[in-house]
Amino acid sequence: MSTFKMAWRNIWRNKRRTLVTVAAMTIAVFITIGYSGMVAGMLIQLESDSLDFELGAAQIFAEGYQDRPSIYTDIEDTAGILERLDAKELAAAPRLNGAGLVAAGEASSGALFKGVDLVRDPKVLALASQVHHGSWLAADVPKGVVIGRKLAHTLGVGVGDEMIVLSQATDGSMANDLLTVQGILKGVGAEIDRAGVFMSEDLFRELLVYEGGAHQIIIKRPHVLDTDAVKAAAVEAAPGQDVQSWKELNPTLASMLESVTGMINIMFFIVNVAIGIVILNAMLMSVFERIKEFGVLKALGIAPSGVMKLIYVESFIQVTISVCVGLLLIAPVLYYLANTGIDMGALAGTDMMGLAMMETWYADVTPEIFKGPIFMTLFVVSMAVFYPALKAAVIQPVAAMRHQ
Repeated sequence: MSTFKMAWRNIWRNKRRTLVTVAAMTIAVFITIGYSGMVAGMLIQLESDSLDFELGAAQIFAEGYQDRPSIYTDIEDTAGILERLDAKELAAAPRLNGAGLVAAGEASSGALFKGVDLVRDPKVLALASQVHHGSWLAADVPKGVVIGRKLAHTLGVGVGDEMIVLSQATDGSMANDLLTVQGILKGVGAEIDRAGVFMSEDLFRELLVYEGGAHQIIIKRPHVLDTDAVKAAAVEAAPGQDVQSWKELNPTLASMLESVTGMINIMFFIVNVAIGIVILNAMLMSVFERIKEFGVLKALGIAPSGVMKLIYVESFIQVTISVCVGLLLIAPVLYYLANTGIDMGALAGTDMMGLAMMETWYADVTPEIFKGPIFMTLFVVSMAVFYPALKAAVIQPVAAMRHQ
């Protein structure tokens, strides 16, 4: 009789124990694959949102601007850099940055003014798609601004309301104007939500009497180049400027993404250790119940390695059943989570380490989310079965057949 056929018969001699063991491993596979897909999906969405709404793949600054931001520290050859980036087929948009106060009624708050190129910016960032109320900036509304949601709440303003902006112009005069709230953003990021005031580049220059170059140039994340390649191309296009990749601009997010494998593996380990204890207990009980049987096998000339092989085949038959059932159960769940997702409700847009939570949490379904859980299950089962298999292999035939 083949080892497989004997193992198949053995595992069904005690159906209850086999079903409990298979159920435990199936639950482990189900939970770990689902967890892996959801965590991977969350981090991918956080990365995508941060890069598409704020960071881009890389940014260019004038040397020293990041250390001491100043409206006077600008990129002098902005037009030339943009032309060279266009030649490299890298979409880029300039940004003008300033600061001041905004007020409406009796409320006031500090604000960060963002001058936006109305033509280039939508080709680089998807911030226009994040307008929750109202609309994005348009050339036909020269005094319109789009503000962060928390800033709107602080000032108590809505779409169509007016607010006063105050700052110091570059010529030393007082910059002030009455602007109209054209749009209010969804949760994008802590800084923008709390203080962001987006306006057209022309309005920024008029308000602050500014004639210099851009303070930053944001480069869109392309589909064919990785981050390092984009940064290298930007360094070549902007010699003498400070070029930083999104990982350098947001090390918190980069660290989260790099540690995701470790996070997932820790979860796998915890779940599978618990399952391993169940398997160890089940296999030990099976060995003690079949001591006389193993004694007979060894008396008939079966080598210790053959006994161990039999125990391992029995275990891996159960693992195979568990993995197949687990995959069948998790498949429709993953399909739903990847296509419909989980509505985050009140949590949408809330800050998480400076990042805004997504409105809908989707799972990421790739081969990688299956490999880890299945490999970890096989590894834990192999370790859990080793001691019972070894115990059965070293049984002495005479002592085994006398066992009561």
